[in-house]
Amino acid sequence: MSETELRTTAGVADRLFDAIERGDITTVEQLFSPAVAVWKTGDERPSDRARSVRIIAWFINATLERRYEILDRQFFDGGFVQQHVLHATGRTDVLLAVRVCIVIKLDSDGLISSVDEYLDPAGIAPLLAAGR
Repeated sequence: MSETELRTTAGVADRLFDAIERGDITTVEQLFSPAVAVWKTGDERPSDRARSVRIIAWFINATLERRYEILDRQFFDGGFVQQHVLHATGRTDVLLAVRVCIVIKLDSDGLISSVDEYLDPAGIAPLLAAGR
C-alpha cells in the first residue's frame, strides 16, 4: 500500500467514525459507494446503500451521544480492519459498550464499497428494547 493510499484509507476511516459520533448522516452517505454492500452479524444478506444509511440514521436518532474507543486498526490494500468499543447513551439513558470488529473495503474512487461488521447483538439489545 502506497503512502497516498494509506492516507486516503485512513482519512475515510477517520471521517466515517467521526461523522457517526457527530450524528452527521450526510457525510456517512457521501462516503458510501452507490453499490456498497453492508453485512452485519445476523444478516442473511448484505444491505444496500439506502437501507444501510437508514440503519445508521436510526442508531444516531436513538442515541444522544456516541464514541468509538479504537482498540486496533490495521490497513491492507484496498481497506482496513478495525476493532473498537462503541460507547453510546440511548435517549432513555441506556448505556451501551459494544465490542465490534469491522472490515471495510474501498473502491477505486476511495468510497466504501463493502462493510462486514461483527458484533454480539446482545450488546445493542437494551437500545432496541428501550425503543419499544
